[in-house]
Amino acid sequence: MAIEQLGNKTIETSVAVISDLEQIAQNHPQYHWIIMGILTTFVRENAPYMPQEKLTSNLSIKLRVDIQAALTVIARRDVNKDPENEQLDLSHTDIRGANLNRANLEQTNLYQANLAGANLTEANLAGAILSAANLESTNLYLANLEGAILSAASLKGANLEGANLHCASLYLAGLHGAVLNDAILDGANLREAKFSD
Repeated sequence: MAIEQLGNKTIETSVAVISDLEQIAQNHPQYHWIIMGILTTFVRENAPYMPQEKLTSNLSIKLRVDIQAALTVIARRDVNKDPENEQLDLSHTDIRGANLNRANLEQTNLYQANLAGANLTEANLAGAILSAANLESTNLYLANLEGAILSAASLKGANLEGANLHCASLYLAGLHGAVLNDAILDGANLREAKFSD
């Protein structure tokens, strides 16, 4: 089965399997959510976040091609096929430098994910859980973070220009050096947010 071929074969095989899974999800809506679950599990198991590593070290780390492929499929899935009240789980993952340009990650669980240096330009992260996430030097230009939970997240040096942070929780978030030009901050909880070291 395709699932067994993920992870225990070569990266090339994994990429091919991920492509096949995307086709199945598109052509057979009844398998859509199961496949998204398979892909998020694949990312969590193959790119686990190791908090003992220095958070900011290795911003230039290269994301494995198959991990990026899985994230790309998740990011461009047909959200209309997502079941109600279900949530994608990408918590505790190390996806530094991921390209998630215009990704739809609404309501996604990214608790304690390491997204340092990732490209989240124009991404939809409305209602996403980003508590304790590492978003250092992440590009969130024009991203939709409405209602997102960013409590204790590190946004040091992040680009939040034009981002929508309406009603977002930034309680205890680290915003040192973050670019907030034209960001929408009305209703945002900035209590105890840190703007300098």
